[in-house]
Amino acid sequence: MVAALTAFWPDKLESDWAYTGGFAIACGALALVLALAALVGVRFVAFQRLQRLFPWLFALAVFLAAWETVTAKLGLLPLPFFPPPQAIIEVVIDDWGRLAQGIFASARLLATGYFLGAAVGFVTGVAIGWSRLAGYWIHPVLRFIGPLPATAWLPLAFFVFPSSFSASIFLIALATGFPVTVLTWSGVACVKSAYYDIARTLGATQRFLVLKVAIPAAMPHVFVGLFMGLGNSFAVLVVAEMLGVKAGLGWYLQWAQGWAAYANMYAALLLMAFLCSGLITLLFRLRDRLLSWQKGVVRW
Repeated sequence: MVAALTAFWPDKLESDWAYTGGFAIACGALALVLALAALVGVRFVAFQRLQRLFPWLFALAVFLAAWETVTAKLGLLPLPFFPPPQAIIEVVIDDWGRLAQGIFASARLLATGYFLGAAVGFVTGVAIGWSRLAGYWIHPVLRFIGPLPATAWLPLAFFVFPSSFSASIFLIALATGFPVTVLTWSGVACVKSAYYDIARTLGATQRFLVLKVAIPAAMPHVFVGLFMGLGNSFAVLVVAEMLGVKAGLGWYLQWAQGWAAYANMYAALLLMAFLCSGLITLLFRLRDRLLSWQKGVVRW
């Protein structure tokens, strides 16, 4: 449907969309592959699983057809704010080098800040949940700093830290660390005292109680904090790159908006959505592997 509409209905501004033919060919090829999958799906279990996606694929085809119609074919939506699908494809193909550079820069910044914040938050949460002394001193500070949005610290962070990169790492780590700390603390504090009593009767030391009893029992809470921290860190990443960092997808968004290149902006948004969704999926796979007894309790 989308392939026929794109190929045989002339564009209103045909010279502006160089990849109209390529988009039609790609849609036609995808439709052919799905049709063949539907035919052989009766015999192969793998293709039978693929058939469950057909309603969503049909909805996607309807959406793309409507998008193509109101933009490239009828021109009902104003340009450059609403480009057609082939304009997004053109950006991905022609500007892939800059997009790849932005993905690499964002991934490096996100990974550094996220792992730093998760590590500090995990250690802090275990300390608060296990030690009353640590809870006495750290809990008030946590209640004061934690509820504030990490982006509220932007002016101070860019003033205190020597570079925008290090300031962005601090902000991402701060956004990640708070939920990880709170959920880890909650997990350690909620461990049943019977577990400790049984371990003590078997001669367990304090270190064994922390490493082999408290932390494993708190891991479901820890992963919830990691999920929340990943979403928070991604939001802070975009804001930090827009304001201070000179590379990354957030910077690319700001650059595209400044030049009214809205097709570039939408392409960067799609890549960011795929990147964030992929990272959360990987985190869920890791959770299901480490906590196999809770597989399927939390879904994504």
